Amino acid sequence: MEITSGVLKRPQKVVVYGPEGIGKSTFASHFPDPLFLDIEDSTSQLDVKRIQGINSWEMLLSLISQINRERHCKTVVVDTADWAEKLCIQHVCAVNKKGSIEDFGYGSGYVKLLEEFAKLLEALNLSVKAGINVVLNAHAQIRKFEQPDEMGAYDRWELKLNKKTTAQTAAIVKEWADALLFINYKTVVVADDNGKKKGVGGKRVMYTQHASTWDAKNRWGLPMEMPFEYESIARFIPGVGIQEAPDPAAEPQQEPPKVAKPQQPPAVTAEEVMAADPKQATIRKVFDLLKTEKITEDKVRKAVAARGYYPEDMSIMDYDQEFLEGVLLGAWPQIKAFIDQNNQ
Repeated sequence: MEITSGVLKRPQKVVVYGPEGIGKSTFASHFPDPLFLDIEDSTSQLDVKRIQGINSWEMLLSLISQINRERHCKTVVVDTADWAEKLCIQHVCAVNKKGSIEDFGYGSGYVKLLEEFAKLLEALNLSVKAGINVVLNAHAQIRKFEQPDEMGAYDRWELKLNKKTTAQTAAIVKEWADALLFINYKTVVVADDNGKKKGVGGKRVMYTQHASTWDAKNRWGLPMEMPFEYESIARFIPGVGIQEAPDPAAEPQQEPPKVAKPQQPPAVTAEEVMAADPKQATIRKVFDLLKTEKITEDKVRKAVAARGYYPEDMSIMDYDQEFLEGVLLGAWPQIKAFIDQNNQ
């Protein structure tokens, strides 16, 4: 049995949520060497590395697995959690041949969704073990909240996930995160000379601790309210350009070294990524085809295994490019016919 003590320095898991357009993606772009999994195609105005065209749950999990192995970045950014949940819902319904998550009896669909969504968080845990920071962006929504022991109700901000899944999916996301940061505009209500009240201000701020009207937390000892700037948390995020100052008590004669400003890597477009790795373009074509044909990756893997090409537990992302182009794409009618025949 190995017992350790002291603070362990490791990559961080950060959830950033707030209203649309407040700057969550821009904030995430300042993390060390970020790579955006741009599910909602929202980073076109940012000079960042990105992967777009993520249109299925299987593709999202496979991409994270590949990033964990090949370590293309020092921070992976999932943009956004609510769009990832939509892919998860589509996957759960497709696998169970349901038209909607509501079609499951006795709420079992939401249980399956929770179990499936947990796979995303576990994949991101493996990112941390691989030395990669994780940022999970999400939108925010206002919801009426009633305390079980109080009379009346009040509005509060929370993660914008499926209306009937928020209590479950959002809960595991909040537990998973090292920091849950709520971003909002700070408005002050003042009265003019005539006694008429109006809101003034509108400065963007970051809330890092729980309050009655929002969810937030951090494990870094941050104050309740901070400027919405990456510099507010930079010293807690390991990566390029982040240096730890020496302990003044241990070395009183030395001045702490200057902290170098994080250097952003040159921007790489999705087209350049695919040009450098043609297999990525082929994989996208395969997943686009599966989405059009409404066939899950599980069915394809079973068919491929039945024909003796690859083991059933191997992801499509790990197939050889020649097989993807020559068999899955080149002989798709035959593959589809085999799948249909074995699913009757």
